[in-house]
Amino acid sequence: MSTKPTTTELEWTELDQRAVDTARILAADAVQKVGNGHPGTAMSLAPAAYTLFQKVMRHDPADPEWVGRDRFVLSAGHSSLTLYTQLYLGGFGLELDDLKSFRTWGSKTPGHPEYGHTKGVETTTGPLGQGVANAVGMAMAARYERGLFDPQAAPGTSPFDHMIYAVAGDGCLQEGISHEASALAGHQKLGNLVLLWDDNHISIEGDTETAVSEDTMKRYEAYGWHVQRVEQQENGDLDPKALYAALQAAKAVTDRPSFIAARSIIAWPAPHAQNTEAAHGSALGDDEVAATKRVLGFDPEQTFEVADEVLAHTRKALDRGREAKAAWEKDFSAWRTANPERAAEFDRINANELPAGWEDELPVFETGKGVATRAASGKVLQALGAVIPELWGGSADLAGSNNTTIDKDSSFLPVGNPLPEADPYGRTIHFGIREHAMAAAMNGIALHGHTRIYGGTFLVFSDYMRNAVRLSALMHLPVTYVWTHDSIGLGEDGPTHQPVEHLASLRAIPGLNIVRPADANETAIAWREIMRRHTKVFGKGAPHGLALTRQGVPTYERNEAAAKGGYVLFEAEGGPAQVVLIGTGSEVHVAVEAREQLQAQGVPTRVVSMPSVEWFEEQGQEYKDSVLPPSVKARVAVEAGIGLTWHRYVGDAGRIVSLEHFGASADAKVLFREFGFTPENVVAAAQESLASAAR
Repeated sequence: MSTKPTTTELEWTELDQRAVDTARILAADAVQKVGNGHPGTAMSLAPAAYTLFQKVMRHDPADPEWVGRDRFVLSAGHSSLTLYTQLYLGGFGLELDDLKSFRTWGSKTPGHPEYGHTKGVETTTGPLGQGVANAVGMAMAARYERGLFDPQAAPGTSPFDHMIYAVAGDGCLQEGISHEASALAGHQKLGNLVLLWDDNHISIEGDTETAVSEDTMKRYEAYGWHVQRVEQQENGDLDPKALYAALQAAKAVTDRPSFIAARSIIAWPAPHAQNTEAAHGSALGDDEVAATKRVLGFDPEQTFEVADEVLAHTRKALDRGREAKAAWEKDFSAWRTANPERAAEFDRINANELPAGWEDELPVFETGKGVATRAASGKVLQALGAVIPELWGGSADLAGSNNTTIDKDSSFLPVGNPLPEADPYGRTIHFGIREHAMAAAMNGIALHGHTRIYGGTFLVFSDYMRNAVRLSALMHLPVTYVWTHDSIGLGEDGPTHQPVEHLASLRAIPGLNIVRPADANETAIAWREIMRRHTKVFGKGAPHGLALTRQGVPTYERNEAAAKGGYVLFEAEGGPAQVVLIGTGSEVHVAVEAREQLQAQGVPTRVVSMPSVEWFEEQGQEYKDSVLPPSVKARVAVEAGIGLTWHRYVGDAGRIVSLEHFGASADAKVLFREFGFTPENVVAAAQESLASAAR
């Protein structure tokens, strides 16, 4: 099966042109009906979107999740109608009523495309530039997937060879994430990636001359991309034949990603709105919509006009998709016969199941020994990597600190890279100092499917990643963020590197699970639980963020209840608990030592380790009450960050030992002492809480 073009000649009929113009009118009508939206780009991009969906991409509208499909990413997600009109015309499941209900409650056509909400939408886009990085991640995942299942196949002959197409606007390329992601793609020589730039020179504030003067094409040449320019036709419209030729040429270049700059006029051919910033994000107005329909030969009195012959023509995509899938399945069947062991592995991974006995490989750590949870995480990763081939990942140039090297002898690097461990199908990803692109590329990898991805950096740099992390949660993606150096415990690097507000801030993201294990054994259980939660038995997935220590912490006996998010680590002695100490991460051992002092004073004290607030909140009320008895009003929470998380757990009589200011540059032990993270201070807080509860 070849992915190379057989011709650069495009068959383009009057019906094709009518279908493109229909897409334009549908975009204008949809925005006009709801009264808001972005019509202009959808109108000018209609020839490009139609050419991709009807003439270039390999997909089956009847099976939008077909493994062998090409992927399409609309990074310029505000122009969602660019995608929705093609999903309607191509027969993906959208109908005319869905376009009529654009941007309304319960609609299949929300303002920006949402993954899992509308068939044919491969990723949630809208925050500009995210889609570019998603597409880079998809292209990386496609290469790794090929390495898992068909590494020896000649280029273009594997059923796992497919293309990733992305469409970006000026805003996407102005956002810094596009630089990070595009530089990474060029370095990785992702020949299965094509990025089409809608070069319309318009942003919300007007002509892009207000903010941009760089030579974007030279920028992409400098990244190592194959670069082409597609000029307009004399009438100002995009030229589908030139676009098609450029796309076919891009597919033929397999040793680097391809960038196609397509000069367009926003809102073409609206007589007065074209080439204006107003057309970017506002309805054209009834008069302008009617005038545009006259220009294109449509009835200005009709809305959502779609000729039967046009729809019959575009819905032939269903027939082409069925044929393409049948041809692919023949090749796939031959591959299965020739590769029975890999086929069995494919079936397991495709079913989102883990290998039998994988949990037996998890290390159990010796109690009492001081181990940094980042180091424990590294050992767990290497153990899991030995039995879970689809698990891969890396770091934003901090692998030695994050302990994220799953295989030091195998780096995901393209053919031609001079490093001895370079392997196009390698296990360890070197994202470079590109935290934002790393997170968004991880989203793309997860969206592509068939692999399990993780990526690491320091917790403080989660700020650089936040928008992509938020989208991980919004899409329920099974990605794992390994965030180390999780507190002032990193010491001398000082307040610029010491996370203070980050744990509370990340816990505020709906659907993101933050896990801050107390010791090495909790770290192993956390990884096990994350891996289990990223299988089909848990239904909707969720991203996870592991917050891990730089410094060593005491190791306690393994307790399976850690997987519930909160549990009793040490029970009160000498009677029912009079006070409960709640800790996470490196502060748990401070709470344990404080308990010893309180017990010596005759105060029965319980210590609760709560590695994950989110997991704990999933438990039934009976279990939660068994851990935090409502009758015990004296409570102290201890965490080396702002205390925002803990007010709901300590109540009115409780106390919080927290850090409500930035850190300082000094040894970790000095900082913990100076900022009050000592057993003595926790004991004092407990005595205050006991006194308050007694009033």
